[in-house]
Amino acid sequence: MATVVADLTVSLDGFVAGPDDGIDEIFGWFTSGNTTVPTENPDIIPAFQTDEASAAELRSSMERLGALVIGRRTFDLAGGWGGKHPLGAPVWVVTHDPPSGFEDAPFTFVTNGVDKAVEQASAAAGDGLVGVNGPNIAQQCLNAGLLDALRLSVVPVLLGEGIPYFAGLENTPIRLKTPRVVEGDGVTHLYYEVS
Repeated sequence: MATVVADLTVSLDGFVAGPDDGIDEIFGWFTSGNTTVPTENPDIIPAFQTDEASAAELRSSMERLGALVIGRRTFDLAGGWGGKHPLGAPVWVVTHDPPSGFEDAPFTFVTNGVDKAVEQASAAAGDGLVGVNGPNIAQQCLNAGLLDALRLSVVPVLLGEGIPYFAGLENTPIRLKTPRVVEGDGVTHLYYEVS
């Protein structure tokens, strides 16, 4: 059975992007080290350059990743990754309006809800990971009880404003188990199982 994990990088004050979708302050740890982690789409992102601890986290996730579930906004901001996600896994995109031009790409556009997208992605992932990305989709999954875990890569910056990760949660409090903590250079990786 697949493990469904929301995996996002956040500022210390809980934002996944700054105003106007700025991510430079958030994603700097992907390019600030001397350990190379190749991607599956070198035309878009040739490789991540992180510290060794962060590289081990990335490799572990990438090796187990069987599918991704994202929202249409994330898909559009990334320009559909040129037809192939950098992590190489098939992607289920939750949307009300599927785009054209991606018929030959490894994307499945799901118009009947996040629960159906997670169900389909989980079937494809088998015993692997289903990565959930994008704050709105992660919130929807939390609200629907679809997540097994949260992985937060917390960077030591206070943005003060931007796109919050945990806005719009229902049925709170949501209890999490004690985290597994991995300290990187300029980032702390926290892995929480959902109780």
